[in-house]
Amino acid sequence: MARLTRAQQQERTRAAVLVAARQEFTEYGYAEAKIDRIAERAELTRGAVYSNFTSKRALYLAVLVDAAEKARASAEPPAGSPDSAGRALGSFARVWLERLPFLGDTPGSGHLQLRSLSGVLNTESARTALAELVRFEALLLALALEPRSAVRTGTVRLAGLALTLLHGAAGLAENAPGVGDPFDLTRAAEHLACIALGDDTEPPHLPYVTPARSTEDRWVPPRGLHDEITGRPVDFGDDGVVVVLGVGRLSAAEDAMRSARPDDEVTIVVVTSDPAEIGRLARLRIVDLVGCLLRVFAADRLPRARIVVDDTATVPAALGHTSVDDLTEIAVRVRDGLVAAHATGRGAGHAAARHRSPDAGRSGAV
Repeated sequence: MARLTRAQQQERTRAAVLVAARQEFTEYGYAEAKIDRIAERAELTRGAVYSNFTSKRALYLAVLVDAAEKARASAEPPAGSPDSAGRALGSFARVWLERLPFLGDTPGSGHLQLRSLSGVLNTESARTALAELVRFEALLLALALEPRSAVRTGTVRLAGLALTLLHGAAGLAENAPGVGDPFDLTRAAEHLACIALGDDTEPPHLPYVTPARSTEDRWVPPRGLHDEITGRPVDFGDDGVVVVLGVGRLSAAEDAMRSARPDDEVTIVVVTSDPAEIGRLARLRIVDLVGCLLRVFAADRLPRARIVVDDTATVPAALGHTSVDDLTEIAVRVRDGLVAAHATGRGAGHAAARHRSPDAGRSGAV
């Protein structure tokens, strides 16, 4: 029998730890789970567990990400999409609520069904990241609700209201399984579409955003990254806008999408300085939401943006930025394989999306 390479052995060890950790978290829940017991279940040392996962929190999030990715991979696409926003919200709620625990479920199994983060996010950076991720989820749901129109603030607010209802129901059901009738909640989500939420004017800070600078820079786009929505590899050489956002600034994606031209290929790249925990949290929330969208909306109704979780920050590095954090904002407009405009700082996505080359008025260039 051929000897395993170091990479193969590490992957086998990681897989064994994930299996053991899922058993431990299911039985004891996050708070009472012990790394020593996980190592014993996997027939490994405590050090072997920590060589693959930096903390119990990172391991718990990895278990949830693994479950969410398997659920997304097995999602059966619908024959067609709902024909109204109300029916779409009702269908989305029905799929989303399947995770709620039933009366008699153990706390551990309930935690895993709910993708529970209770007691897990006890740092300021993690709570800030979660708030931004919920706003980002609302944007993605809104893009599915109105796939062929410009992003409307009212629709994003409506999607956020629906997610607030569902997350509230999940939090209650986690502590009191069996409370909250899924059929009533589904009908409530459907009727949310009848609430008139006005479209706000352009955010007040956008007129003060520093314009993107015109460039004609060559770059070597990274390979090996994929779109979390379609699963397909992303070609960063496509004409359009690439927006790199730290997890703590994901709400800025709405401004970038609203400012983009109808024919732009918009790619949102999510980065963090803490891939082990904040990065896994971001992947969990995005993958989990996309898994629900895939079961509700046909391919032509999925959010038109490409979403990339860039754990190793290869995209900003290719653009000349060697350091990123959760507040990073970098954006470029790509044309004919070149970086035609480059913006950094608050509002960078808006600036790159709005950029027009200096000779646009004379030659029709954009």
